[in-house]
Amino acid sequence: MSEPWLVVIDPQRVFAAPNSPWGSPMFEAIVEPVRELAARHRTIVTRWVPAVGDERVGAWNAYFEAWPFADRPPGDALFDLVPEVADLAAGGTVDATTFGKWPALEAVTGPAPELVLAGVATDCCVISTALAAADAGATVRVVARACAGSTPENHAKALDVMALYGPQITVV
Repeated sequence: MSEPWLVVIDPQRVFAAPNSPWGSPMFEAIVEPVRELAARHRTIVTRWVPAVGDERVGAWNAYFEAWPFADRPPGDALFDLVPEVADLAAGGTVDATTFGKWPALEAVTGPAPELVLAGVATDCCVISTALAAADAGATVRVVARACAGSTPENHAKALDVMALYGPQITVV
């Protein structure tokens, strides 16, 4: 197996800002662990961006009705990386309009890579990425202290669910 990829999932203002409806109260605590991991791994940073126009289909229409504050152009500053980790994306970001980032990541990593996951939100984009990647054959390690959930309780629940998928997914 080749060198693992660190995937820092969605370290964006929309998930970090305390005044954002999607802001994680855990975000600040993951910055240093993410930077420590990045110092030891080749790194990919992802961003969630909203689909627009004809790209938005099915349940995503209802989703944006429920969360109208996020119905903005993908280039809106709300979706910018937080300054504390923006330098980790010096080569650009992998952007996706879905919670799970696996299909977009596979284009960079190739099939069946070893992935180390960090980022936000454990109970949304991290779990969606981990499950799809593992199902496709990737070996996935989720670094609990480098992930932030929507709440500490939801973070713990998502980690528990992902731990059920061993040996494809391990929570460390």
